[in-house]
Amino acid sequence: MALKPFKSIGIGVAFSPTLKANLYEAARLSIFFKSKLFLIHVGGASNDKIKALKVILNTFKTGGLDYEVVFKSGDPVEVILSTSEEKNIDLLILGAVQREQFLKYYVGSIARKITRRAKCSILLLIKPSVERIPCKHIVVNGLKDPKTKNTITYAFYVAKMLRGEKVTIVEEIKQDAIHVKVDDDKSLRKANIMKERIKLRENTRVKEIVQDIPKTYTNNIIIKSQPIFGKQGYSIGHYAQITRADLLVMNAPSKMTFWDRLFPHDIEHILTELPTDVLILQ
Repeated sequence: MALKPFKSIGIGVAFSPTLKANLYEAARLSIFFKSKLFLIHVGGASNDKIKALKVILNTFKTGGLDYEVVFKSGDPVEVILSTSEEKNIDLLILGAVQREQFLKYYVGSIARKITRRAKCSILLLIKPSVERIPCKHIVVNGLKDPKTKNTITYAFYVAKMLRGEKVTIVEEIKQDAIHVKVDDDKSLRKANIMKERIKLRENTRVKEIVQDIPKTYTNNIIIKSQPIFGKQGYSIGHYAQITRADLLVMNAPSKMTFWDRLFPHDIEHILTELPTDVLILQ
């Protein structure tokens, strides 16, 4: 079974100091995934803009890059979202912003609005680079959810296409899954036994998912399963950070309500403080 989840890739283009790095990242991914690249510029067309883009992307001509520039005036969020739908974009690349004086990144207001509303997958880049930085280690969520099987499968696809070396599947387990109040040695032992049983169950579930993935995508890749007890979203983000993962792959949330924004959970924890580049799969 040949996978091709990203037939088309989109990126918002602003003529800023990071233009070249953003275009290089998008162009490389388009070639790796054999996708058509759409450059979305919020504003009017001009010969100077077209020439500037052509000069930067000329490097990828020999790699067979197929791209199209879309010029459209209006609100940046609405322009990028509407163009993504009109062009049937499968993967939208957005940049994250570094917090002042901190080596931490978060999603800016425009990118955050797009991330919450987009119907396609989103790739959040924290440090776009002209020189390619190898994507060696990918961390992917393995929580029990109907979307998880596809998410893990596509994480292996991405690893194979980007020549990754390792995929770690993190199963986040809520603390309240252990129905034991620890107040002495006996209850502590009971809680630890329960933890080990839950870990074994989770590892078995994830192993069955991996076995169903075509060997084309799992061969020659180190596979690790890592159950973690803690808050969903925060735990996996922290794990990706301390293991210095190159990419974190997550399920897109099924729905985002007003209350979700007041009380962040899962994906919102990731958006608040990005541990690395993040791919959110629809």
